[in-house]
Amino acid sequence: MIITHAELQVNPAKVEDFLVEIRTLIAASKQEEGNVDYTLKRDVENPNHFTMIEIWKDMDAVQSHNTSAHFQAFVGKAKEFLAGPLSARMFNGEELKLS
Repeated sequence: MIITHAELQVNPAKVEDFLVEIRTLIAASKQEEGNVDYTLKRDVENPNHFTMIEIWKDMDAVQSHNTSAHFQAFVGKAKEFLAGPLSARMFNGEELKLS
C-alpha cells in the first residue's frame, strides 16, 4: 500500500471555500479504483491546518489519481485557498493484522 500525508495550511478567510472544494475531491477520489481510504483531518490546535491521509493499493493507483480530472481541478484552485506551500510525504507500507 502507498500512504500519503499531505499537509495544507489554509488561509483563514478561505476555509469554508476550501471545505466545499475538498469535499468534491474526497468524494470522487474515494470512487477511484485502487483507493483504500481518502480522509481529511483538521488540527484541533490550529483549525486552519489540515492533513489529507490517502491510502492507495499501489503506485499505479496513485499515478492515476494524480492525473484524474477531479484532482487536477482541485490543484488548479488550491492556490486560492492555501496560505503556504503544500507539504506531502509518501510511505510504502502494509496493514498489520491485530490479534
